Amino acid sequence: MTNEDVLQRIREKVDHPATAKELLQALRIPRESRASFKRVLRRLVDAGELIEIRGERFGLPDRMNLVVGRVTTNPRGFGFVEAERPSDDGPTSIFIPGVHLNQAIHGDRVVVRVERTRDGDRAEGRILRILERGTSSIVGRYDVSEDGRGFVVPFDRRLVMDVEVPPGESMGATPGEMVTLTITTWPTQTRPAQGRVFEVLGDINAPGVDTAVIIRKYNLPDTHSEEAIAEALKLGTTVKPRDREGRTDFRAWPTVTIDGEHARDFDDAISLDELPNGNYWLAVHIADVSHYVREGTALDREAGDRSTSVYFPERAVHMFPSELSTGLCSLNPHVDRLVQSCLMEVDRRTGMVLRHEMHDGVIHSHARMTYTQVNQILTDKDPVLRKQFAELVPLFERMNDLFEILNQRRRRRGSVDFDLKESEILMGDDGMIEAIVAAQRNIAHRLIEEFMLLANETVAEHLEDHGTPTLYRVHEDPDPLKVEEFEAFIGALGYSLSGPSDRLEPRHFQRLVEKIRGTPEEKPIAMLMLRTMQKARYEDAPIGHFGLATRHYTHFTSPIRRYPDLVVHRSLRASRGRLDDDRLAELQEDLPDMGRHTSERERRANDAERELVQWKKVRFMVDKVGDEFTGFVTGVSAFGLHIELVEHFVEGMVHVSTMADDYYRFLEKAHLLKGEKYGRIFRLGDKVSVQVIRVDLERRLVDLGLTEILESVARSEKNRRPRRSQAPPSRKGAKRAGPLERAFKKAARRKKR
Repeated sequence: MTNEDVLQRIREKVDHPATAKELLQALRIPRESRASFKRVLRRLVDAGELIEIRGERFGLPDRMNLVVGRVTTNPRGFGFVEAERPSDDGPTSIFIPGVHLNQAIHGDRVVVRVERTRDGDRAEGRILRILERGTSSIVGRYDVSEDGRGFVVPFDRRLVMDVEVPPGESMGATPGEMVTLTITTWPTQTRPAQGRVFEVLGDINAPGVDTAVIIRKYNLPDTHSEEAIAEALKLGTTVKPRDREGRTDFRAWPTVTIDGEHARDFDDAISLDELPNGNYWLAVHIADVSHYVREGTALDREAGDRSTSVYFPERAVHMFPSELSTGLCSLNPHVDRLVQSCLMEVDRRTGMVLRHEMHDGVIHSHARMTYTQVNQILTDKDPVLRKQFAELVPLFERMNDLFEILNQRRRRRGSVDFDLKESEILMGDDGMIEAIVAAQRNIAHRLIEEFMLLANETVAEHLEDHGTPTLYRVHEDPDPLKVEEFEAFIGALGYSLSGPSDRLEPRHFQRLVEKIRGTPEEKPIAMLMLRTMQKARYEDAPIGHFGLATRHYTHFTSPIRRYPDLVVHRSLRASRGRLDDDRLAELQEDLPDMGRHTSERERRANDAERELVQWKKVRFMVDKVGDEFTGFVTGVSAFGLHIELVEHFVEGMVHVSTMADDYYRFLEKAHLLKGEKYGRIFRLGDKVSVQVIRVDLERRLVDLGLTEILESVARSEKNRRPRRSQAPPSRKGAKRAGPLERAFKKAARRKKR
């Protein structure tokens, strides 16, 4: 019996919260199936599909006005709970006042009772029970109070509590050092949380400590188990003759990998020929990790839990041990490697895949190329490189020709192609940022991306046609209400999606992207467009990918660093055989939870990468207080303007309190601030001159001021200032000027010069 079957029968036959015994009777569960039924019951409770209430009774949450979800707390003391299983008529997000958090902390999985709805659609509730703690370990700054008691201030400001450290439990940490502790006693209404330090990370400004802090904050597994490493070592470093048996031999095909200069693992390689009919025969070879990593092994369990590799500026946290990811499963040059290959005949006129083949194969990569080298061969026509790789130059030129065909096809169908400049951090040996520059995305990046997209799409269609369960990469249509708000905003800037908000197609967004390309408002409109769209995720149903304008899409091309790709590889192998009924039922039951888990892990990795980069950028700005920069308004809120500096790609905030030349009102739907007296407007996309007022390392924020307003206020202050006494000023009791006052004074001095 599956979770879905039991849940459906409970909905149909049980009209009240019931005990396990009552459910067995009401559903007529045979005696021999009762143990299995109770296991399903427990899984449904763990998944939040059923709620266990007083009297050991099980009920449907939506019929009890209850919601299960994880709480997200705000540093100001309140929180929100996002429903794991939102119903059609129930709230998806519930506001939790601080007094009703019931000792829940950020990340906890909780049961919420919805108590009222305000402002038409805003639900408010009270946390009744904590089902699962989000974490039992916390990273933070160790300190000692005046009376000698140790405590840790969490680095994550959403954890709005200090944790006491009893005597003898500090591991010798000194005040100010970053530590990791285990919570030994959870907080109650009358007692704070207590914990035991188990790791001292060191001074927060020491090299590598910031990365360690982020790894601990997000509970990223930083080491592999001895069992997993032993399994990886046992596999060896070379392909054994028996591993090649029954595989298609592609070793004679000219095959290359193309990656970044600093890449250490290579999971995709390309072969490309022209057929006698003029069409292209494209082979995308992907490392066959599934051949080595079998389900249920330590390697598989750890990879499934991590779900993805995480990439930081200084280092990476890999899904697999390096013995596997950079060794046997990496498509290194001049050695045999096992692959799963997707071969596609591509029409040279339309870019359509006319036929495809899936193979377990073996390749022998002829060269490890970099994006820079291929770009120099194709774009710069570098004579030295073209001579060095003379045998491969025709291959690269065919790749370039096919890229143009595929890219045009994707554009014709309306695939949304953002091409925004991203930043690249250049690190020094001391772990500090030396520079922040624009990342270079050349033709080599784009052609490899195009080939990977085509392979992912083809594999998804293949698995759907064969009826093989798998994980798909899905991206749903945007919310019509968000689209209406977006349309209202871009309308004020003279743009439009030119389509009905409830029936928009990807091509409407792509046309807008083309219109704004190269304009000052390109980035803010594109960022707001991304927020208007849904987030891509993993799902067991092929519901399509809106952004790519395709009904079939999955992730097949990176099994070394993404667990869903490994799942897809196993599905491909299964599609060439026959799934028995038991295995089919097992997959249908496991894949939904696997999709949710891998999607959550992906979001965790993205958040961790983004936060560390932002933190490093803030530290990079410490010695630039008082300096002026040009920036663009990338966000507007009631608190002020979010600015991205052109020179360093650093984000900062112009707080509305520094805009002291007027009272500014926030117009939410128009995404602008407007002065009440003078009518001055600041909106998304505006180019502004700003001065760095303060760098707040505690909150990891850069506070900016608008140069023009700072100078205006400084002049106004000077004109209102009374005439000075001729007597020398007394320094006794003098108060040091704050950062904003110092900025005003500096602006006045500069204006005077």
